[in-house]
Amino acid sequence: MARKGEKRGRACVVVLGDIGRSPRMQYHALSLARQASLEVDIVAYGGSEPHSAVLEHQSIHIHKMPQWPAFPRGVPKILKPFVLLLKPVVQFIVLLWFLCVRISAPDVFLVQNPPSVPTLVAVKWASWLRKSAFIVDWHNFGYTLLALSLGRSSRFVAIYRWVERHFGRMADGSLCVTRAMQHELAQNWGIKATVLYDQPPEFFRPASLEEQHKLFCRLDKNLRQPLGVEDCASTGTEEVVDKDINETLFTTLVGAEITSKPNRPALIVSSTSWTPDEDFGILLEAAVMYDRRVAAILNEDDSNKEEILWKEMQSGKQYLHPRLVFVITGKGPEKQKYEEKIRRLKLKRVAFRTAWLSAEDYPLLLGSADLGVCLHTSSSGLDLPMKVVDMFGCGLPVCAVSYSCIKELVQVEKNGLLFSSSSELADELLMLFKGFPDDCESLKVLRNGALDMSSSVRWATEWEENAKGLILKASLLSAFNSILVISGNLD
Repeated sequence: MARKGEKRGRACVVVLGDIGRSPRMQYHALSLARQASLEVDIVAYGGSEPHSAVLEHQSIHIHKMPQWPAFPRGVPKILKPFVLLLKPVVQFIVLLWFLCVRISAPDVFLVQNPPSVPTLVAVKWASWLRKSAFIVDWHNFGYTLLALSLGRSSRFVAIYRWVERHFGRMADGSLCVTRAMQHELAQNWGIKATVLYDQPPEFFRPASLEEQHKLFCRLDKNLRQPLGVEDCASTGTEEVVDKDINETLFTTLVGAEITSKPNRPALIVSSTSWTPDEDFGILLEAAVMYDRRVAAILNEDDSNKEEILWKEMQSGKQYLHPRLVFVITGKGPEKQKYEEKIRRLKLKRVAFRTAWLSAEDYPLLLGSADLGVCLHTSSSGLDLPMKVVDMFGCGLPVCAVSYSCIKELVQVEKNGLLFSSSSELADELLMLFKGFPDDCESLKVLRNGALDMSSSVRWATEWEENAKGLILKASLLSAFNSILVISGNLD
């Protein structure tokens, strides 16, 4: 802790991306300010709003860099390689300007990786020039993400990997997100890293019924608005909207008492970046399978009119398997493509909504949902999806795509389930929501397991135990070396 009147230490958090969509780096900034008592500069791109806790903290200062413009449509394709090569050069110059001129000299730079090029190069140069410590927080490997579009055999991928490894090894300290990644860094990269598991901060927690109702009232228009023509969550709701906003799809306020509707749909949340490493098609196929299998179980055929079925649901009729409302949050390049696919679906018991929520409403949505679905597959197979960590923080059980190290996070049949295909996911949805909302025992078991996790380790504890010492030690060592260099020059 800095004493009164004593100059506080300083840290710089570097993200070559949208700081609002980089929750782990926001949490680092909060911990550096709160737990290490440092002044914190965040150098990043703007776009999405960070959490209010970051914006309102007096010791955290955000410096937004100008973004590289999108590739112009009118530019000939023959110039595209030149533009792709020019982009990291310009980014390097802008980043170095911010790190060496626009901010005060920090004791330590903490940089998110990926992206690796030009980030690691620029931050290493800045650390030399400003005599600061240089710490890398390994979220994934940048070259594996580049390989998704160019292929593993690409020469660009090989160069990218060399730069990432070379400059990564120059760091004064390293953090990483899994033990599998720690092993890979040690064995094949010659980098000793400390595992700092993602953990939810205090604002990720189960939502009270009152908080749920207020959230659903705020989101009511979006939840009732179908992506297509009409669906099981929109039919027959016009009268409700006109009559009383206190009745939502999921809750009702009568007098001063809020209750959950007994025939409410099950609310399923999936957060996605709408990128190729998350196959959203799996979820769409599983939704179609769920819809058809429930119809088969109830001996329904195509002659059963959807409008009649939906009116029965709205009037209070309950079925063995409920309606499912999927709320998909996030921004990304493939969002529009999948929204078009959703519009073409004709489903009786499944509805989709897409949304971008504020940093304050997103935890409330997770804390109000019945199930989370994660489609993250990992380009390297060595990182873990932070969205699942957030879901567990809210006591929300999860169905997640199975890959090499996911079991470091998801404990099968304790706090979640894994799937490898759309058919498996459909089977899990049928099993978990049978008898919803009161008689779905399998779902209750998973929720209790997720609640146990939500009440255990939090980000502040994890950071205190595994990151604080490493960061402060690196910054003190850097300061000591600077003093030695200065004293040597004086001699």
